[in-house]
Order: sequence, then C-alpha cells, then structure tokens
Amino acid sequence: MANFLEDKRPQKIERAFLVGVQTKDMALGEAEELLAELGELVENLKLTVVRSTLIVLRTPTPATLLGSGKVAELIELAKADDADVIVFDEALTPAQQRNWEKLSELAVIDRQEVILQVFADRAQTREAVLQVALARMQYSLPRLTRAWSHLSRQRGTGGGMGGEGETQLEQDRRLVNDRITALKRELITVRKQRATQRQRRQRVPVPTAAIVGYTNAGKSSLLNALTGATVLAEDKLFATLDPTTRQLNLRGNRKLLVTDTVGFIRRLPHGLVEAFKATLEEVVVADFLIHVLDVTNSNLAQHHETTLAVLKELGAVDKPIITVFNKLDAADPAALNRASLLVPDALYLSARSGKNLDQLIARCLEQIADAVDSVDLLIPHARYDVISKLHATGHVQHQEERDTGVFIQGRFPSTQARLFTPFIVK
Repeated sequence: MANFLEDKRPQKIERAFLVGVQTKDMALGEAEELLAELGELVENLKLTVVRSTLIVLRTPTPATLLGSGKVAELIELAKADDADVIVFDEALTPAQQRNWEKLSELAVIDRQEVILQVFADRAQTREAVLQVALARMQYSLPRLTRAWSHLSRQRGTGGGMGGEGETQLEQDRRLVNDRITALKRELITVRKQRATQRQRRQRVPVPTAAIVGYTNAGKSSLLNALTGATVLAEDKLFATLDPTTRQLNLRGNRKLLVTDTVGFIRRLPHGLVEAFKATLEEVVVADFLIHVLDVTNSNLAQHHETTLAVLKELGAVDKPIITVFNKLDAADPAALNRASLLVPDALYLSARSGKNLDQLIARCLEQIADAVDSVDLLIPHARYDVISKLHATGHVQHQEERDTGVFIQGRFPSTQARLFTPFIVK
C-alpha cells in the first residue's frame, strides 16, 4: 500500500533527503525545530539522513506544494545526494505525493507516513497493533493510485496496463475497505475486554493516575522509578506505545494505580489520535494526571503546549495535573529558569537518579487525600469481611476493639460508600 518501506520498487530505501517548510503562520525557528525532530523520527527507522533543507513557503502550490523551480532544484539535490526517499515535514495530499514521485522517480513521503511507520515498529500488544493497522489503512486508502503506480513502473507500462490497473485499483479499494471494517470490529472486541478488566479493578476501587507528556520526556523511566516496574525506557521517540499500569504502594496502606501512556508529538496525524483513543482512555478515566516534561529540551514550551492540546482533544485537560520537570540532574540554570516561568508550581526531579522522587510521591498522596472521604466507622465483630476490604481499598488511620464492635477511623474512596455507609458513627 502506501507503506514506503514496503515499496514494490526493486531498490532498497536507505537514504533520506529531508525537506522542512516554514510557512507564514509559524513562529520564527519553529520549522527548524520540527525538521530536527523529523530527522530523529527518520533515524528511528534506520534510515540515513543525507541532507536536510528548509524552504520558506509564502503561497502553497496545489499540485506540488512548492513552485516548479523549487521542485526542480530539490529533485536535483536529492539525486546528487543519491537519496532513495524525499521526506516532507509538511503534510502532502495524495495528489501532491503522486506528482512529486512522477517528477522525481523517487519515493516521496511526509511526516504522517513516517510517524505511522514508527508506530507500526513500536506496537506490541494486540490493541496497539490493531490501532496502528487501522490508522495506516485509513491513510493508505486515498493513496492507492500511488501504490499502483509503483507496481506498474516495476512491471512495465506497455501493453494495455492502464485497464488492468484500473481493475486492480478497484479490487485494492475493496480489500482496504474490507480490512478497515474488520479492524474496527476487532478493536471493538478488544476495547470491551479492556473495559471488563477495568471494571474488575474498580470492584476494589483504587485511585488512578496517568503519566502523560511529550515523547521521550522520561514517562516510562518515571513509572519504573515510582513502582519498580521494568517498562522499556529508551532514549528515542516512541520507545513504547502500549499503556502499562503498575501499583504504587504509598504510606499508610494507601495504593495508587499508575499508567504510562503513549507519548505525544507535534503534528501527530489526526487519524492516530482517533485510533489511539482507546489506549488513551486511561488518561480520560484517571483521577489525576502526571505531566512529565524534559527540562533540558529547548522546545519545552512547545512540548507543554502540544500535550495540553491533545489532553483538550481527549476531554481531559480539566483534570488535576501534577507537572513534573524530569532530567533535573542534566539541567543548567537557564533551563531551570525557563521551566519556572512556564509552570511556577511544578516539581523538579530525576527519574534516573531518584532525586526529589519523594516530592512527587507526597503530591500524589495529597491528590488521593482530596479524592476520598474521611469517616468514623463502627463495624460489628461479625463483619471482619468489611474490615478486610476497608484495609485493602483505603487508608485506615486508627483502629481499636470496642465492646460494640471495631472502631475505625480512616479515608476511603467515595466509590466504596455502599460498603461503609451503614457503619458510619453519627
């Protein structure tokens, strides 16, 4: 299909020529930052970046985005560098991709296709694999003529290939539409299974927190540091896509379920946001969020803005948020000053060394305290099953044996009200 790494042309895709586009509505320097990020994304696909060039675009051209003179110039540069693929940081329409490939005789892709491929390489669980497959099928559907042109060029264009191509294209469209329908159906089943798992957890209510943030900010490292988990944590974009939930045991027999979520990124294809809403459901249902930012990153403000924008799209931006600036051990005074201006009440820590991790744990305890009710209970001696559940689900601050029963003072999730309300001391 439109997957450039599975292109049917015989040459191997190894060398990438990157093209960034500075438009009039972009902040000064933003295009350069995005182009550098695109380079990192491409390198995660094991491609060698042979050149990166930035184009100032005043008025887009419908057929090729750029003017004909600039198109010719870039193609000449790409061929001089022996590039196999031209990668645009700007979204290309299917027609623009076809036109560029016809003119250059090279594979031509955009940022969306790169991200789709990175996601495909990283997905591990069945749900993530299905979500990526769905997003790629939806992206591929309007680009099938481009994929067919690759096949036609390899097999030769003589001898009435046009009619056969049309027939094949119609078949391809039906196959892709059928595949999209099947993927949606299978995703519904997987989401139901996840909902059942969540309901099982909620039978014994435990407060939940979701770790969110820009990709490569250190979310998985923070989950590992908090809970002793061993989630993959590598210094690369989208090291892991699958949500992982671990239990954090806190002071006073309190428990917190913490979930690591997929990292956000600027210009994330909308189809992927939609496809990953099931994965990001953990964000929507969490009691509060832990927003992790890499304090050493020069694009800190943009990363902060991007994450909040995605949270808004998910309907989760109004949840309580603990902002954490990670990688404190590598930060210089200028970076710390930028961070303090961005979010004055944030925490500063190092997930790697554990420095100031206790401050985050204390803030989590505050959030849990806000989410539960403090009550005095008198439980009959015959109802030790209730006492056991209260210990398992909440924070028992004081317990003593009395003639009339067991007196308990503590904080318990409001979702457990049916369990303890009959025993509240008036």
